[in-house]
This record gives sequence, structure tokens and C-alpha cells, in this order.
Amino acid sequence: MTEFSTPPDRREALGLLARAPASRLAELLPDPPPHDVLRMPEIGTVMVRGRAGGTGSAFNLGEITVTRASVRLGSGHVGHGYVQGRDKGHALRAALVDAMGQADPAGIAGILTTLRGEEDASRAAVAAEAAATRVEFFTLVRGEDE
Repeated sequence: MTEFSTPPDRREALGLLARAPASRLAELLPDPPPHDVLRMPEIGTVMVRGRAGGTGSAFNLGEITVTRASVRLGSGHVGHGYVQGRDKGHALRAALVDAMGQADPAGIAGILTTLRGEEDASRAAVAAEAAATRVEFFTLVRGEDE
């Protein structure tokens, strides 16, 4: 079986699929390939941990709802999908793309490239909006302070 070139590539792809809007993923994968569902989409919760100031001691911040699913393609490749929220279709499609990526990484490159480009554009738009509100402060020097 062909795997993603390195585990970080798969980790990055799974994160991208989880963050992608469910409707956009449905548009990019309208006709799922034949597959067996190993784990029907299940809704549950996971504990989110935080750190005070980003560097302090870890503490339990709270729980978030997640949905997970697992599928197996006819080729035998197994894919898993975990997404935040309660969207069972999103988790199932994420699992399908994961399995498809293991079977043929080049086959899903278009989907991942599109999602990555849209995510980058969204982040750039948010950054530009935040930059527009930036205020520059300066101090005037009084004559006797010289």
C-alpha cells in the first residue's frame, strides 16, 4: 500500500479536512467512491486543555463536540475523519479523503490544494482586517529632555 510521503503530510491533510467548511468539502467530493463504513459517524466530546498565558500550567478548559468516522475503500486503505461539531457527513467525507490519500496521494492533491488556498485566503483576509485597525503610537520629545 502506498502511504502519504511522511506522517506530517497526513497530519496536515487531516487538519485541513477538519477545518474545511463541510459544504465546501461536499462540493469537492460530490460522488464518494465505493467504501465500507467501519465506524458509523459518532458524536461525542473531547476535553480541551489550555495554558495560562500560553506557557503556564495546563488546565482543563472545557469540552467540545466532535464527530468521528472510519471507512475502508475497496483497495483496503482505511481512513479516519474527526471534525469539530455534529456534522456526520463532514466526518465521513474527511475519512474518505484520508483513505483516498493513502491509496493515491496525487488523486486528492487537487482537493487539498483547493482547501489550503481557500484557508490561506481566509486567514489573509482576517489579517488584513485586523491590520486596518492597527494604531501606531509615538512619543513626542519635549525640549528640556534633550
